[in-house]
Amino acid sequence: MTLSFFKRRSVLIVLLVLVLLIAFMALRKRPAAPVAVVEKPAQVLEFLPGDIAVAQVEALRQVLPMSGALRALNQVAVKAKVAGEVKEVLVRAGEAVTLGQVLIRMDTSEYQAKVEQAKGSLVASRGQLDIATKSRDNNLALLDKGFISRNAFDNAASQFDIAKANVDTARGALDVAQKALNDTVIKAPMAGLVSTRTIEPGEKVSVDNKLLDVVDLRQMELEAPVPTADILKVKLGQEVQVRVEGLPDAVAGKVVRINPATQSGSRSIMVYVRIDNPDNLLRAGMFADASLTLDKRDAVLTVPTTAIQNEGDKAYVYTIENGKLARHNVVTGLRGVDSKGNAVEISSGLQGGARIVKANLGNLNAGTPVKILPAAKE
Repeated sequence: MTLSFFKRRSVLIVLLVLVLLIAFMALRKRPAAPVAVVEKPAQVLEFLPGDIAVAQVEALRQVLPMSGALRALNQVAVKAKVAGEVKEVLVRAGEAVTLGQVLIRMDTSEYQAKVEQAKGSLVASRGQLDIATKSRDNNLALLDKGFISRNAFDNAASQFDIAKANVDTARGALDVAQKALNDTVIKAPMAGLVSTRTIEPGEKVSVDNKLLDVVDLRQMELEAPVPTADILKVKLGQEVQVRVEGLPDAVAGKVVRINPATQSGSRSIMVYVRIDNPDNLLRAGMFADASLTLDKRDAVLTVPTTAIQNEGDKAYVYTIENGKLARHNVVTGLRGVDSKGNAVEISSGLQGGARIVKANLGNLNAGTPVKILPAAKE
């Protein structure tokens, strides 16, 4: 190949490179095709009705929680006063009894015999007393006439004193025997309800054997331990709200006694709360949760405690206004419980009737649209 051939080939390659370069530059200068912009829809917060609370004016109580078992203020164990065989048991557990009502009858044969024996001894001792009285009187007359010695009269007088003492002893023995006979009939020591029955007809019992328990439910007591750190807050007469499972509403009570000593082991102090129970709704042994009122305000604006959020030393809540989320800085006051549960007083920054986001959901943005979902159907 000649030199001229290589020169022509080099020129062609350079021209080709130039054409490609010009084409590339032309493409770069062409305007880019327009790109469609899709707007992102605004985020909507959805709440269930249970997520929303309403700020309301009501009573607010600062409380000390307590719990314990209920017991009847007046209760008595009916025990046997004499030993013997039970003939009749006239009541069963759950029955109402009145004061003096006959509950149990025992076999009286042995005690009736002892009464008859005591009566006979009393009659005999009275006869001995009559003889001793006549003898003393006769000897006194003889002493005055000088027919007997002073020593003989003193012997007759001593026999009189012994006979008189025997009469008193026999009379006392008869009273004891009669009381034992009367004790074979066991009566209710108070009005109330029979809570337990531990005896059946035909069984033999000894003295002080427990037969029945009778309780008066008209007044109850809650016995609740309080930590020593809180006991100085407890005062006689303080109001207590008592809740028992199965009752729709709390019942009112008040502190009537405070134990002066701590309980061994727990180092707590027992507090006793008196509760009126005219309808017998409360029963002995029920477990109760109670809240002792330390402070109370009757008409304050309250919101649930969970609705309060904090940022530094500032407190705020989120409300729903005109379908959007709004933030309100608030000043809080007393913390306690209202009719719906744990709540806090709002001193300023919020109006009554405001709809509040009940739960602390983290960082929410004011102005975000809000939608309240319908309540779930049961």
